[in-house]
Amino acid sequence: MNLKDTIRTAIQALITHKGRSVLTVLGIVIGISAIMIVMSIGDSATYLIVKEIQSFGSENVFINPGKPSDGLFSFGGQSAALLLKSLTEKDVESLRNRSNVPDAAFINPAVNGSATVSFESETKTVSIIGSGAEGFDIYNISVGFGRKFTKEEVDENAAVVVVGKNIVKEFFGSETANPVGERIKIKDKRFKIVGVLSTLGTSMFGIDDMAMIPYTSMQRYILGIRHFHEIAVAARNPDAVPNLVKDIKITLRENHDIEDPEDDDFIVSTQEDIIKSVNSILDAITVFLAFVAAISLMVGGIGVMNIMFVSVTERTKEIGLRKALGATNKNIRTQFLIESVFLTLLGGIIGIMAGALVTFLSVTIASYVMNMNFPFIFSYLGAFLGVVVSGGIGIIFGIFPAHQASKKSPIEALRADY
Repeated sequence: MNLKDTIRTAIQALITHKGRSVLTVLGIVIGISAIMIVMSIGDSATYLIVKEIQSFGSENVFINPGKPSDGLFSFGGQSAALLLKSLTEKDVESLRNRSNVPDAAFINPAVNGSATVSFESETKTVSIIGSGAEGFDIYNISVGFGRKFTKEEVDENAAVVVVGKNIVKEFFGSETANPVGERIKIKDKRFKIVGVLSTLGTSMFGIDDMAMIPYTSMQRYILGIRHFHEIAVAARNPDAVPNLVKDIKITLRENHDIEDPEDDDFIVSTQEDIIKSVNSILDAITVFLAFVAAISLMVGGIGVMNIMFVSVTERTKEIGLRKALGATNKNIRTQFLIESVFLTLLGGIIGIMAGALVTFLSVTIASYVMNMNFPFIFSYLGAFLGVVVSGGIGIIFGIFPAHQASKKSPIEALRADY
């Protein structure tokens, strides 16, 4: 028998035993689908988050309290960093000094926290951003109704607030209501609503549930602090960012009496740094989830081997007859191995298509429910791995049953009762 005859014989055997073939394929389909879904959704989430970060502008540099060795997104360390008082008004003034940081276009200090917000009988705990007037541009936040607060209001500790649409909906009955001019109580201070935040470009960061007030008012009336949780510095242009970062570090080290960069109590991050951090975190999560999903492939591989053993046992007479007619051990081994690889490759291809379909439905539903433009991204890497891994499983888990089939004696096989 040549290879072509062997392949045709293997396919005919699979068609003859449809039920067994379907069961073999099913385990592979589930495993490959799971990997495909995890990798595609991971790629989609990465694309969405990176796109949102890029909307902040490549000319912006962010300074946060903490140790650079911990990283901007270190788990467990971020909340602790907010308690640090390393960023002060002295730092803001030094950064505003053009002789220290000549490439800076403007500086925006910021603080954040949460507080109880009430209007008449309604009460809600709200995340609040305390920012300068430039913060709307830096964080790419626009205003639907009303206006943004001004630099003069920041300097005067004005009790003004710009609220998200969900806050408007809860307090005023509809997110399309115009609450400008109304007063809400934040903690123990009444604030006048001057605008309503728009989710354009920032919906994934929960802007609808947030409120923005001048950072001076946040420090004085809400938090009772004098330090900052973040200082954003905008460069004159993206090309000036490297020099800007260097000048910021020099200025802050002088202010904090730091000589060794290892002792820095602040983290300076560019858009590129943030994207790298996000990518590394999401990649690690995706790989971990893909590894977990791959366990189901191992189970599917064991299922393939078990079903192939059953197939060898059920087809003992067939093997004996083929050997009696001149089929060699190699012919028998190749036939059963082809059956195994064909089934797992078929399962891999179906799994890729099923995974892509489930991913498409998932991102479509997520976009509708979360009111976000969640993109569908087909993971070509996942598809490639699906084909390679499924084929590999067919070889690894099919070679032993195929070898067992090839070793059967034609005389003993023909005498068998099964």
